[in-house]
Amino acid sequence: MDSVDIRDVSDGRAPAEKAPPKNQDLGALSLIGELLSQYGWYLLAVTVLVYLLIQHLSKRRSSQSSQSSPPQTEQDAALVARRQEAMEAARRKMQEELDAKAAVFREKQKQQEEEKRRQKIEMWESMQQGKSYKGTAKLSQPPEEASSSTTTVLKPKTDKKTLRGSDYSPLSGQGGGSCSWRPGRRGPSSGG
Repeated sequence: MDSVDIRDVSDGRAPAEKAPPKNQDLGALSLIGELLSQYGWYLLAVTVLVYLLIQHLSKRRSSQSSQSSPPQTEQDAALVARRQEAMEAARRKMQEELDAKAAVFREKQKQQEEEKRRQKIEMWESMQQGKSYKGTAKLSQPPEEASSSTTTVLKPKTDKKTLRGSDYSPLSGQGGGSCSWRPGRRGPSSGG
């Protein structure tokens, strides 16, 4: 078994019986298989990114086209116009109410300032005459307050009952009260 040589010997048959020819399509598949085995994960990631980019761009394009030209009908425009007119009327009404309240408040402020000024003048005049200004201030009450105080007469209570006797003194410690409790001693107990 030194050296054995194996050879094909043709018997004189036709050369048609050679090995089957290779398919041209399988060569392309082997090339794709080789690329996938080397760069498969990269190709998968790039494919997913391209897919997501296409989806995002299509959503953006559809949202822009729907926002830029929404189909508006005449009824929608009329409805919007009516709503705006109603809101404007409500705002106008609220502003008028606020202006009326402000005018009433300013009028009351003016009246109060005028009343204070009048009282100061009366007080100054009474002081010039040598009278007490406190006595005149009590007499110069507004008319509605003065009439309400004269119609309501307060009657003093005649049947007033005292709660304790007249000889009660809270400092004396006597008096028969029910509060005779005193706190215990502090510190360690004396039994110890």
